[in-house]
Amino acid sequence: MQPSPRAQPAAAADRVVVAVNPTAGAGPSGERVRRLCELLDQHGLKPEVLTDLAEVGARANQCHADGSLRALVGVGGDGTAAELVNRTDPGVPIAMLPAGTENLLSRYLGTGSSPEELCGTILSGRLLRLDAGRAGQRVFLLNFSCGFDADVVHRLHTRRSGHIRHLSYFRPILQSIRRYRFPEIQIYCDHGDEASPEQPSSPLSVGWVLAFNLPCYGGGFRVAPQADGTDGLLDVCAFGRRSFWHGLRFVAAVVLGRHDRMRDCTTAQVRRLRLTSEEPVPYQLDGDPGGLLPLEIEVLPGRLTFVVPPAPG
Repeated sequence: MQPSPRAQPAAAADRVVVAVNPTAGAGPSGERVRRLCELLDQHGLKPEVLTDLAEVGARANQCHADGSLRALVGVGGDGTAAELVNRTDPGVPIAMLPAGTENLLSRYLGTGSSPEELCGTILSGRLLRLDAGRAGQRVFLLNFSCGFDADVVHRLHTRRSGHIRHLSYFRPILQSIRRYRFPEIQIYCDHGDEASPEQPSSPLSVGWVLAFNLPCYGGGFRVAPQADGTDGLLDVCAFGRRSFWHGLRFVAAVVLGRHDRMRDCTTAQVRRLRLTSEEPVPYQLDGDPGGLLPLEIEVLPGRLTFVVPPAPG
């Protein structure tokens, strides 16, 4: 059963836990956090700023359980949002004050980037329930991939020493172009057919796999623009050819919006995926390194709860 996508926050809830990620984005966000807390306090809410993620998760879960949590605010980017979801119970209402490099989730939710906008959303907004994906034991919000882009992500974070900027990707991309060999990946898809729920499809051999919970991907690439976070499915796009030049052809087709017409591109909607390879293949989750195959992925219907602006009208 599909969850009701929107609900009203509890009027009596007055606690706002603010999680500050010191390494998010291209600079400090202290002034924006201070301004947000000042605004919340002026409207009778009780903000509490924390920087330790373990403390953030415990405090948000406690306040959610006793009914006092109005919102858990993440100050950071998509990685911060994913970290908060993985440390909190289902149903904890999360809002984002964007301070990361891409901020794909914040743009998708339309929450704005200023303390004034976010304060207004927390005061008069609604709760939006969305699906999530789970890769192994890790919940992801936006997308998963294994292949060339995941190799770039792993190389970037291996040498990361501070804030990530768009230019930070330049050297890892060059390294992946020289060294990544597009190993063969085997995909087993379970489309969730109720007549045979335990019988996944025959394996598909490919060189690059992407799966989307929401239609969001870095750089503005629209790989799965039809992905719907309320349909209980993940949208998969797999590319069969296994070389850098064929991968470049795939990227060009994505830019032109024609990749779904390619003979060596497979798209599907699934509830579960199993991916294996005889060689080490890295994967990424929401732009952060995840690990190496093999891996099992599934959709978690209604797992996410976000505080979003009021419905238009």
